[in-house]
Amino acid sequence: MIELGKRFDCPPVLILTDEDAVHAVSENRDALARWFHFRLPVDDTVKMLSSKARFHEFAQRHQFPVPRSVVLDQLGDIGRLAELRYPCVLKPDDKRNVLRGEKERAVRVETLADARDRAIAMLATPGGIIAQEWIEGPDSNIHFTLFYRGRGGHMVSMFTGRKVLSSPPGVGNTAICVAAPEARELLEPLTRSFAEQAGFEGMGSIEYKWDDNYKEFVMVEPTVGRTDWQEEIATLCGVNIPLAAYRDELGLPQLPERVSRVPVAWRATFVDRPPPELLSARTKIFDGYFRWSDPFPALQHYCLMNPLRRMKRSWKKAIRAPESRQAKA
Repeated sequence: MIELGKRFDCPPVLILTDEDAVHAVSENRDALARWFHFRLPVDDTVKMLSSKARFHEFAQRHQFPVPRSVVLDQLGDIGRLAELRYPCVLKPDDKRNVLRGEKERAVRVETLADARDRAIAMLATPGGIIAQEWIEGPDSNIHFTLFYRGRGGHMVSMFTGRKVLSSPPGVGNTAICVAAPEARELLEPLTRSFAEQAGFEGMGSIEYKWDDNYKEFVMVEPTVGRTDWQEEIATLCGVNIPLAAYRDELGLPQLPERVSRVPVAWRATFVDRPPPELLSARTKIFDGYFRWSDPFPALQHYCLMNPLRRMKRSWKKAIRAPESRQAKA
């Protein structure tokens, strides 16, 4: 990155999109600061907000609403699962272990016995896990507030939206999302308070879920130092957070927001179908990969990467099949 930075007449602005990249820049910030503009919380805060266990402790200390949870670092902690009500969800403490294929993303468990079995399996792979009581409600109860906090704690840009669909349902990535102006009055002051208490700087977001049992929003998890998938729905609705961040870092005046005249939705891929009762007939849906003005990302994703992934899954099944037959024998 330093060699790349030397090629520019003026230091460019880094807009990070990847978990590993955030940690790499954060841990080498002194060496990179001469060559790039970027804004991150202090490294310990980056690490704290990247850890579901440490974030949970931070939220409880500052009285932010979070689901009841227990942290499991080793097999000796399994007994703590009895402290929770079921169903629950088990998550890896560090998302990077998921991105590296070392751990499952999130698993819903219905009973204590099921939780023990799955937790033992998850603890057999690198890193700890956190078990959280399930927040009752559909995927459409999941909201998010995206933001960029600049120098001096100035909130440069902010947007609140909600999921319409997750893939897989309940525990997966955003499949379809829309703006949620009705939730701004509740979630944006809460997000500002979180950012202030955490000493947060730069790009971030908080995911919330409305709990149908307790009739309140609870914090699910933060994103620190990078954009999220939902950044595009914000841009489609007229709130271009990466552009606002870029202009703020270079001392340029902000551009006025261009509010969409029709309701819009963003979907990850064309195979994601929205529940008809959750979107109005007027809603314009934008695909995560395809634009007529720029079709190549869709060609690469749908025509090249998807077939390769299917072939890879077929190869893995073919490799595992003989092993499975030998184990049965």
